[in-house]
Amino acid sequence: MENAGRSCAELVIGRLNAINNAKVCVFCGTGNNGGDGFVIARHLVNMGLEANIVICGDRGKISGDARVNLDIIEKMKLSITEMDISGGDVSGRVKNFANGCDIFVDALLGTGLSGQLRGGFIELIESINASGIETIAVDIPSGLDCDSGIPLGAAIKASATVTFVAVKTGFAENADSIKYTGDIYVASIGVEP
Repeated sequence: MENAGRSCAELVIGRLNAINNAKVCVFCGTGNNGGDGFVIARHLVNMGLEANIVICGDRGKISGDARVNLDIIEKMKLSITEMDISGGDVSGRVKNFANGCDIFVDALLGTGLSGQLRGGFIELIESINASGIETIAVDIPSGLDCDSGIPLGAAIKASATVTFVAVKTGFAENADSIKYTGDIYVASIGVEP
């Protein structure tokens, strides 16, 4: 998780090199993809950027390594907002997060996603896509099936995806997946491909 998050943070920093006082909003789910997001936010803040973290889901469900990294950013007193995506006005809340923001990081849903999106995830993803803010996806754009490269109801349309270990099967087998992944970067996380 540490290596994955650091690799993503380096790409984000590279994209923001020419922007003074850059601001990043990291949308985090409650699983390991969200844990990667917490690591990314920590690295961005340590590099002098402003990072706002939005936890989309029940914070109480965060466990394991993701919880360890949430505890770290809480102790750092980073800006953390919980967003109930089953509540109303998801689109309006995403617009508020976009205000003055230079990049979104999609750390919502990872490769463990199966079946069609449920709850408010479709509205959240569509709102992020409609924001006009450049989005970097962590491992896989949220909502995209990693085996088929097909959206499961909706998927983040990223300008770049930092994927880990190797290119996902769906990226390679479905040429249309590029509409969602953008440029693909394979990051080493200390595991042989």
